[in-house]
Amino acid sequence: MKKYLQDSAYENSPARLTVTQRLYFVVLVATMGSLAFGYDTGIISGALPYMGLPADQGGLGLNPYTEGLVASSLIFGAAVGAFLTGYITDHYGRRVTLRFLALIFVFGSIGTAVSPNTEMMVIMRFILGIAVGGGSSTVPIFIAEIAGPKRRAPLVSRNELMIVSGQLLAYVVSTVMSVVLNDPHIWRYMLALALIPGALLFLGTFFVPASPHWLVAEGRHKEAKKILEKLRETSLEVKVEIDEMLNHARETREGPPARDLLKQKWVIRLMVIGSAMGIVLQFTGVNAFMYYTPIILKTTGMGTSAAIAATIGNGVVSVLAAIAGIRIIGRYGRRKMLMSGLLVVITMQVALGSVLMFIPVGLTQSILALGCILIFLFFMQMCIAPVYWLLMSELFPMKVRGVLTGAAVSFQWICNAIVAFAFPPLLAAAGNQTFFIFAFINVVSLIMVFTMLPETRGKSLETIEREMRERFGEQEQVEAENTL
Repeated sequence: MKKYLQDSAYENSPARLTVTQRLYFVVLVATMGSLAFGYDTGIISGALPYMGLPADQGGLGLNPYTEGLVASSLIFGAAVGAFLTGYITDHYGRRVTLRFLALIFVFGSIGTAVSPNTEMMVIMRFILGIAVGGGSSTVPIFIAEIAGPKRRAPLVSRNELMIVSGQLLAYVVSTVMSVVLNDPHIWRYMLALALIPGALLFLGTFFVPASPHWLVAEGRHKEAKKILEKLRETSLEVKVEIDEMLNHARETREGPPARDLLKQKWVIRLMVIGSAMGIVLQFTGVNAFMYYTPIILKTTGMGTSAAIAATIGNGVVSVLAAIAGIRIIGRYGRRKMLMSGLLVVITMQVALGSVLMFIPVGLTQSILALGCILIFLFFMQMCIAPVYWLLMSELFPMKVRGVLTGAAVSFQWICNAIVAFAFPPLLAAAGNQTFFIFAFINVVSLIMVFTMLPETRGKSLETIEREMRERFGEQEQVEAENTL
């Protein structure tokens, strides 16, 4: 069954393409999942006001409690989806997993669009979240294993570009529809559009290859070599990569089984690092800014319409920052980019808190506050978010890469939910000092990155795994010797 699913399609992929074009085509297909991820997380902000209308006016009659349930059900579904798809992607492969998730995207999008009541909406948003979370853990792995060491950083970073592009698309669609359409069921159209990237992802998986790394791990060496011959510039590159994969596969077979590998201290340490990076990503407060920018700006005296329009500015800045991140991520180390981004994030959070506390309410305060938020978002989306997703595709050993990436990304979604839920009551209780609290948390994150994170730039996935095993395995051996 597994082999049948994997044999279903690369023969039909575009034939007259250059290596670069083939790689970009594969990335474009895979990141349809990321586009759907971004759209689904962003569109709810435009749909909720219409869903809150009474049932006889086309809405679902949501109250503040059920609004929170509808909005958060996708996040909880994403945490479950990221965790569960880890096993599927290791067992059936990255491409088949994406195909399966595409079907859930389509089903969930249709389900949310036709939901007759709040209960069904929460269920369908949870199901849609499974696809969002599964895609968030699978897409970076797939791209990393297809791309090769030289192109891995900029190609995996396109995952982040498509996420923020999906969010920007959601903001624009909801704004345009609210202006153009005079229909109480407008929220159903907004939600239904999410099926388009899901459908494109499903169709596209029949025209992209399976991961050569996964094929070698499954003992299908000839198929992996044929795929690499289409995705690398020279035969030398193919030989070097396939030899490294074969050697690694042989070492892996001679090593402990996956279940025992998960118990080894060096793997547990990598899992701790991966989880810590989820804290670094989400406790920047990025989603608090994305979700609650209008609320923050309204405290400065800005009008409601202008504050809502500013969310489009968030989306535009995020897309521009992701493009800039793609250009620089291959030139600088992961540690350097993360630490540089965190330094600016800390500075902007302190600046925003100071502006809100010490500048009088008015136009000047509004402009300065918006400027702090946009600079924060630019460096967050350029230096921190793309590096996080890249690290999730690099850190973990091949035999359990899907499982560990899924677990780490699932934890990241839990952190997302904590920040989203905690921000409004924290803002109400601490006021503008909230931003100083976030700045302090990010100082702790900066220390974690400096002390914990290994550098992975410019190395093959097999080399990274070998170095992580030697680095943390040696520590494990020393600890064992010291106990004797």
